[in-house]
Order: sequence, then structure tokens, then C-alpha cells
Amino acid sequence: MCIAVPVRVIAVDGDWATVAVAGGTRVVSKKLVPELQPGQYGLFHAGLLIQIVDTEEAEKTLQLFEEIYGHAGSF
Repeated sequence: MCIAVPVRVIAVDGDWATVAVAGGTRVVSKKLVPELQPGQYGLFHAGLLIQIVDTEEAEKTLQLFEEIYGHAGSF
């Protein structure tokens, strides 16, 4: 089963964004959310950012992942 994970956008370069995920960074497509900017959170699924996520909601979700899995990464 696949899940979408909230990630923080670090940098944007055209249709691509560098995001913080699983203790590292990854470059992913932001074609579906072109308005996403550094500092915002997006929902990451299958190599794509699929929507913008409220900061408070994203941080709550990441905290739940930490409680369940013992860390907020390695999905």
C-alpha cells in the first residue's frame, strides 16, 4: 500500500522542488502544485507533490509517524 507523506519544500527550480523527507532530501515534481514555495509543506506521493498542506497539519502528521514508527522517515 502506498501513502502520501507531508514534506517541507526547501528549494524550487521551475517544475521541480527539493524537499526534506526521511532525514534527507529528494528532488520531486511540483507540476500539480506550481504555486508551492520554499518553506511550505506539500503532500508527496509517487514522485509528485500532489497538494499543499497546512503547516500545522503537516507537523501533526509527521509527529504521528514518529510515534508509530519511532522516526518520521524511511517510508
